[in-house]
Amino acid sequence: MVQTLAAVFFVGDALGDLFMDPAGAHSIFETLVAVALVMGVIFGGVELRRTLERMRTQEAALAVASGALAEVIRAQFTDWGLTVAEEDVAFLALKGLDVAEIAAMRGSAQGTVRAQLTKVYAKAGVSNRAQFAALFVEDLLGASLVEPIAKAG
Repeated sequence: MVQTLAAVFFVGDALGDLFMDPAGAHSIFETLVAVALVMGVIFGGVELRRTLERMRTQEAALAVASGALAEVIRAQFTDWGLTVAEEDVAFLALKGLDVAEIAAMRGSAQGTVRAQLTKVYAKAGVSNRAQFAALFVEDLLGASLVEPIAKAG
Protein backbone atom coordinates (compact mmCIF):
# COMPACT_ATOMS: atom_id res chain seq x y z
CA MET A 1 0.00 0.00 0.00
CA VAL A 2 2.82 2.39 0.93
CA GLN A 3 4.67 1.49 -2.23
CA THR A 4 1.55 2.24 -4.28
CA LEU A 5 1.14 5.64 -2.63
CA ALA A 6 4.82 6.41 -3.24
CA ALA A 7 4.48 5.37 -6.88
CA VAL A 8 1.45 7.64 -7.36
CA PHE A 9 3.33 10.54 -5.75
CA PHE A 10 6.47 10.01 -7.86
CA VAL A 11 4.49 9.57 -11.09
CA GLY A 12 2.70 12.87 -10.43
CA ASP A 13 5.95 14.61 -9.47
CA ALA A 14 7.78 13.19 -12.49
CA LEU A 15 5.00 14.27 -14.86
CA GLY A 16 5.10 17.77 -13.40
CA ASP A 17 8.89 17.93 -13.80
CA LEU A 18 8.68 16.57 -17.37
CA PHE A 19 6.28 19.37 -18.35
CA MET A 20 8.60 22.02 -16.85
CA ASP A 21 11.96 20.64 -18.00
CA PRO A 22 11.58 17.60 -20.29
CA ALA A 23 15.30 17.18 -21.01
CA GLY A 24 16.62 17.85 -17.49
CA ALA A 25 18.59 15.17 -15.62
CA HIS A 26 16.37 15.63 -12.57
CA SER A 27 13.20 15.03 -14.64
CA ILE A 28 14.63 11.95 -16.32
CA PHE A 29 15.85 10.53 -12.98
CA GLU A 30 12.45 11.06 -11.31
CA THR A 31 10.70 9.48 -14.28
CA LEU A 32 12.96 6.41 -14.02
CA VAL A 33 12.29 6.18 -10.27
CA ALA A 34 8.54 6.49 -10.89
CA VAL A 35 8.67 3.76 -13.56
CA ALA A 36 10.68 1.52 -11.19
CA LEU A 37 8.14 2.06 -8.41
CA VAL A 38 5.23 1.30 -10.72
CA MET A 39 7.00 -1.87 -11.91
CA GLY A 40 7.60 -2.81 -8.26
CA VAL A 41 3.92 -2.34 -7.46
CA ILE A 42 2.94 -4.47 -10.45
CA PHE A 43 5.49 -7.17 -9.60
CA GLY A 44 4.44 -7.15 -5.94
CA GLY A 45 0.79 -7.49 -6.92
CA VAL A 46 1.53 -10.38 -9.26
CA GLU A 47 3.60 -12.15 -6.58
CA LEU A 48 0.93 -11.56 -3.96
CA ARG A 49 -1.67 -13.04 -6.28
CA ARG A 50 0.55 -16.09 -6.96
CA THR A 51 1.18 -16.56 -3.24
CA LEU A 52 -2.53 -16.36 -2.43
CA GLU A 53 -3.31 -18.84 -5.18
CA ARG A 54 -0.63 -21.23 -3.87
CA MET A 55 -2.09 -20.91 -0.38
CA ARG A 56 -5.57 -21.71 -1.70
CA THR A 57 -4.23 -24.73 -3.55
CA GLN A 58 -2.36 -25.96 -0.47
CA GLU A 59 -5.41 -25.45 1.74
CA ALA A 60 -7.50 -27.44 -0.73
CA ALA A 61 -4.89 -30.22 -0.79
CA LEU A 62 -4.80 -30.25 2.99
CA ALA A 63 -8.58 -30.51 3.13
CA VAL A 64 -8.47 -33.42 0.68
CA ALA A 65 -5.71 -35.08 2.68
CA SER A 66 -7.64 -34.57 5.91
CA GLY A 67 -10.71 -36.10 4.32
CA ALA A 68 -8.63 -38.94 2.96
CA LEU A 69 -7.15 -39.59 6.39
CA ALA A 70 -10.62 -39.60 7.90
CA GLU A 71 -11.66 -42.17 5.29
CA VAL A 72 -8.58 -44.29 6.06
CA ILE A 73 -9.39 -44.12 9.76
CA ARG A 74 -13.05 -45.02 9.19
CA ALA A 75 -12.09 -47.94 6.95
CA GLN A 76 -9.62 -49.20 9.54
CA PHE A 77 -12.22 -48.91 12.30
CA THR A 78 -14.63 -50.93 10.15
CA ASP A 79 -11.96 -53.58 9.51
CA TRP A 80 -11.35 -53.86 13.24
CA GLY A 81 -15.07 -54.22 13.89
CA LEU A 82 -15.35 -51.31 16.30
CA THR A 83 -18.77 -50.50 17.70
CA VAL A 84 -20.19 -47.02 17.19
CA ALA A 85 -19.27 -46.09 20.77
CA GLU A 86 -15.75 -47.45 20.33
CA GLU A 87 -15.37 -45.47 17.10
CA ASP A 88 -16.41 -42.26 18.86
CA VAL A 89 -13.98 -42.85 21.70
CA ALA A 90 -11.20 -43.82 19.29
CA PHE A 91 -11.68 -40.67 17.18
CA LEU A 92 -11.59 -38.49 20.26
CA ALA A 93 -8.46 -40.28 21.49
CA LEU A 94 -6.80 -39.72 18.11
CA LYS A 95 -7.65 -36.03 18.40
CA GLY A 96 -5.64 -35.95 21.63
CA LEU A 97 -8.40 -35.80 24.24
CA ASP A 98 -7.68 -37.55 27.52
CA VAL A 99 -10.02 -40.01 29.25
CA ALA A 100 -11.65 -37.34 31.44
CA GLU A 101 -12.34 -35.07 28.45
CA ILE A 102 -13.75 -37.94 26.40
CA ALA A 103 -15.98 -39.00 29.30
CA ALA A 104 -17.24 -35.45 29.76
CA MET A 105 -17.97 -35.03 26.04
CA ARG A 106 -19.80 -38.34 25.82
CA GLY A 107 -21.58 -38.03 29.15
CA SER A 108 -20.19 -41.32 30.38
CA ALA A 109 -18.00 -42.50 33.22
CA GLN A 110 -14.21 -42.45 32.91
CA GLY A 111 -14.15 -46.17 33.64
CA THR A 112 -16.43 -46.79 30.67
CA VAL A 113 -14.14 -44.76 28.40
CA ARG A 114 -11.07 -46.63 29.69
CA ALA A 115 -12.80 -49.96 29.01
CA GLN A 116 -13.78 -48.84 25.51
CA LEU A 117 -10.21 -47.67 24.78
CA THR A 118 -8.86 -51.00 26.03
CA LYS A 119 -11.19 -52.80 23.60
CA VAL A 120 -10.16 -50.46 20.77
CA TYR A 121 -6.47 -51.08 21.47
CA ALA A 122 -7.04 -54.85 21.60
CA LYS A 123 -8.93 -54.83 18.29
CA ALA A 124 -6.18 -52.67 16.74
CA GLY A 125 -3.49 -55.02 18.04
CA VAL A 126 -1.73 -52.35 20.10
CA SER A 127 -1.29 -51.86 23.82
CA ASN A 128 -1.47 -48.09 24.30
CA ARG A 129 -2.53 -44.74 22.86
CA ALA A 130 0.91 -43.95 21.40
CA GLN A 131 0.95 -47.15 19.35
CA PHE A 132 -2.67 -46.55 18.34
CA ALA A 133 -1.89 -43.06 17.06
CA ALA A 134 1.27 -44.33 15.35
CA LEU A 135 -0.83 -46.59 13.14
CA PHE A 136 -2.40 -43.58 11.49
CA VAL A 137 0.72 -41.40 11.47
CA GLU A 138 2.42 -44.17 9.54
CA ASP A 139 -0.48 -44.13 7.05
CA LEU A 140 0.19 -40.43 6.53
CA LEU A 141 3.85 -41.19 5.94
CA GLY A 142 3.00 -43.96 3.51
CA ALA A 143 3.87 -47.11 5.44
CA SER A 144 1.28 -48.93 7.49
CA LEU A 145 2.17 -50.45 10.85
CA VAL A 146 -1.10 -52.34 11.17
CA GLU A 147 0.30 -55.63 9.87
CA PRO A 148 3.74 -55.52 11.59
CA ILE A 149 2.19 -54.67 14.97
CA ALA A 150 -0.48 -57.34 14.55
CA LYS A 151 2.23 -59.89 13.68
CA ALA A 152 4.45 -58.81 16.58
CA GLY A 153 1.52 -59.05 19.07
